[in-house]
Amino acid sequence: MAITRVALCLSFAFFFYVVGGAKVTFTNKCGYTVWPGTLTGDQKPQLSTTGFVLDPQGTNSVDLPSPWSGRFWARTGCSNNNGKFSCATADCASGQVECNGAGAVPPATLVEITVASNGGQDFYDVSNVDGFNVPMSVTPQGGSGDCKTSSCPANINTVCPDELQVKGSDGSVIACQSACLKFNTDEYCCRGSHNTAATCPASSYATTFKNQCPDAYSYAYDDKTGTFTCNGGPSYAITFCP
Repeated sequence: MAITRVALCLSFAFFFYVVGGAKVTFTNKCGYTVWPGTLTGDQKPQLSTTGFVLDPQGTNSVDLPSPWSGRFWARTGCSNNNGKFSCATADCASGQVECNGAGAVPPATLVEITVASNGGQDFYDVSNVDGFNVPMSVTPQGGSGDCKTSSCPANINTVCPDELQVKGSDGSVIACQSACLKFNTDEYCCRGSHNTAATCPASSYATTFKNQCPDAYSYAYDDKTGTFTCNGGPSYAITFCP
């Protein structure tokens, strides 16, 4: 019976290793409340939560399956008016705290994670391709390989060019649009005849983002310095205002 029990335990361990995913822990180090949102890609089932409130110094966590691919962001300036929930930045337009499969309305800082199956190579990044609203970082917990932190700790709103600024009701800059979002041209959006790395170099606007956050994606072909990897099934810590 002892051998049978050991074999059974090993079988269960292998089962959880194969199908188990990662735990993502969120921490809000901003001096204001944020409302994180989650979105699962590829028309796969959404996570157990797609949106929640996170007060300053608050933490929360969510489990990811394996494999999985999706994104996370923070909404700001949110309120509930006559039963309809909305946010000043990165709103998912669901009318609720839960985003229910809807993504962030840009501009929004994003953390993107792709969890590999069977402890393979995960990919993750902080992206300002859709603009910027909140400083963010993502750090693997455990795992093997490079497993470095990807971070955009700077407040890009403070250096956002006038033509890209999004202002709140009090006149302060609350988000910074990407050049693609603002001007919607092939040159800035890396499409049409500009749909390769050779024909879509970083614009002056993307360079402004990159100078503030060298480890974050600043435009579509920023792969060399924007993409991070980790093997062995790590969990992840996402921090707002790291």
